[in-house]
Order: sequence, then structure tokens, then C-alpha cells
Amino acid sequence: MTNGPLISPITVQTAFATLASEELSALVEFYQGLLNQVPQSYVPGRYAEFALPGLKLALFKPSSGHKPEFRGPAGSMSLCLEVGDIVGAIATLTHLGHPPPGDIIHASHGQEIYAYDPAGNRLILHQAPPTSPSD
Repeated sequence: MTNGPLISPITVQTAFATLASEELSALVEFYQGLLNQVPQSYVPGRYAEFALPGLKLALFKPSSGHKPEFRGPAGSMSLCLEVGDIVGAIATLTHLGHPPPGDIIHASHGQEIYAYDPAGNRLILHQAPPTSPSD
């Protein structure tokens, strides 16, 4: 917290998740296959943007002066995608050449599996448990 009054709160218009990669074309191809859509905005070799419910996924190639900032593992950052059919999503990842390395995790909040895109970014695919008629 800072001392003093809040001058002006930010107004969020759109939320983006951004992923940087030197191999942008491989990342664009992967997400086209995974999301079954072409980029909403695309500048080959520079930028691609996919529209997801409530979020935009932006892929970009860092400029030469900023490449070191985007090297290395993402650590605790993951892109979590809620899916309707986790088994179908696993089949899609496998078809794209990036099968999940582990098994489906069964938890009280549903099922999930971890996978990685061509740039090594962690994906969490999650399927909510079925709802009962009384919900």
C-alpha cells in the first residue's frame, strides 16, 4: 500500500495474456491447432492475437534489444484453459506433437492436465466436474 490518496484507479478495457518466442511461427501454428482458429490479428514474424472468451492471447517475437528479458522458464506463470472435453484436448495436443507428459489429475474442482507449448510455456487444461440437476 502507498501512503496518500488514490489519484486515479486504472480502468481495464481488455485483458491479454502474452507469450514471447523467438520461434513465433511455430507458436502461432500450435495455438491455431489447439484453439481451432486463425489469429484475429496477425503480422508474420512479429505478432499474433487470438480471441478467447474473456481474454486475448497475444504471441510476439521480442525485439532484438529486449530478447534477454524473455529468456528462461516462466516459473510460476501458466496459461490455464477451461475445456469441455479434457480427453479431446489431450488428443489435440498429441496430434500437434506436444502430448502432456503426465496423467490427468483428479481433484475436487475437476480434472486437469499439464502440457507445454513449443516455446516451453506451461499450459493447464482444466475440465470442471459435471453439474448435478440441483445446481
